[in-house]
Amino acid sequence: MESPRSVPGAQAVSRAARLLRLVTASGTDGAALHDLARDSELTRSTTHRLLTALRAEGLVDRDEDRARWMPGPELFLMGSVAAARYDVTPLARDIVRSLAVKTEESAFFSVRRADETVCLLREEGSFPIRSFVLSEGVRFPLGVASAGLAILSFLPDHDVDAYLDRHPELPVQWGRAHDRGPLRSRLAETKERGYAINPGLIVEGSWGIGAAVFDRAGRPEWALSLTGVGFRFGPDRIGELGRILLAHAHQLSARIAGARR
Repeated sequence: MESPRSVPGAQAVSRAARLLRLVTASGTDGAALHDLARDSELTRSTTHRLLTALRAEGLVDRDEDRARWMPGPELFLMGSVAAARYDVTPLARDIVRSLAVKTEESAFFSVRRADETVCLLREEGSFPIRSFVLSEGVRFPLGVASAGLAILSFLPDHDVDAYLDRHPELPVQWGRAHDRGPLRSRLAETKERGYAINPGLIVEGSWGIGAAVFDRAGRPEWALSLTGVGFRFGPDRIGELGRILLAHAHQLSARIAGARR
C-alpha cells in the first residue's frame, strides 16, 4: 500500500482534513482562527488560506459577526450520504437514553475512528451536577477517555503495541498516567473487569466509565460511557454502574449485529 507521504498533494489534504476535524469538533459554537492554528500546529496564514479554500467548497463556513469558523453545508450533505453505510446512532439512541435514566449520569455513545474515538450521542442524566468533558463531535485518542480505553483494551495485542508505538506523545499531552507502563496496567484491568474506569485523569474530579460495543466479527468499534463528578463514582456505586453499563453495551452489540446481517 502506498504511503500517504509519497502521494503528491498529500500534505495539503492532510492539513485540510485536520482543520475539518477541528472545526467539526468545535460544535455549534465554532472555532476562532488562532485556536485552529494552534491546535493544527500550522501558521495563522496557512490556516486562514486552507479555511478560505474549504469555505469556497462549502465544507466550512464563517460567522462574520463572531469571527468563528463552523462546519459548512457540504459536510451535512456528504454526511447524509455516508450515514446510510456507517451511522448506527439510530440503533443506539434509546439505549443511551435508558443508560442516562437508570444511572442519572450523563451517557454517551462513541465510535472508533482510526486512533481516536468520536462522540456521536450525549444524553443528560437527572443528577444536577454534570461533567462537560465530552459532547457530540469531541475526539480523544484511544486509551485516554473511558470510551477509548475500553475499545483499546479489547483490540488484539499487536494492534495495541502498534498504537503505542505510533503515539509516544500520549504522556506528554495527557499526563504521566498515560505512559506505556501505567496505560498497559489500566488496559489489563479493563479487560479483566469488562469496563474501563477513568478516575479524573482528563479533568480533575470528573470521572468516567466505558464499555466496548462490538461488531458481528467481535471487533470493538464503538463504546458506551458515563461521566459525572467523582463522589458519584465511589467504590460502593461504581460496581453497580459498571453492571448497568455492560448490560446496555451487550444489548447494543447484539442489536448492531442483528441489523447488519
